[in-house]
Amino acid sequence: MMEEGAGPRGTWALASCLGLKRTEWALLLLVSALVLAAELINTAIERAVDLACGGELHPLAKLAKDTASGAVLVCAAAAAAVGIIIMGPPLWRLLVT
Repeated sequence: MMEEGAGPRGTWALASCLGLKRTEWALLLLVSALVLAAELINTAIERAVDLACGGELHPLAKLAKDTASGAVLVCAAAAAAVGIIIMGPPLWRLLVT
C-alpha cells in the first residue's frame, strides 16, 4: 500500500505550494480517494478470484482481474486530468514568472 500513497502525497505537496482554493483542494482529495478506493477494490477482486480458482488458471479469472485493473487505470487517468486542469495554470504561472 506504500506505493499507492506516494502519488497523492506528491500531489498534495505541490498543491500546497500553489495556493489553491478550497474547492480545488476538495476535488484533488476526492479524486485521490477515488483512485485509492479503486485500488482497494481491485486488490479485493484479485484475492477473491485467486481464492475461488484455487491456483488454477482460468480465462474468466484473467478477465475479472484485467477488468478490475482497467477500472483503476480509468480512475487514475481521470485523477491525472483533474490534477492537470486544477494545478496546470498556477504551476505554469509559477514556472514562467
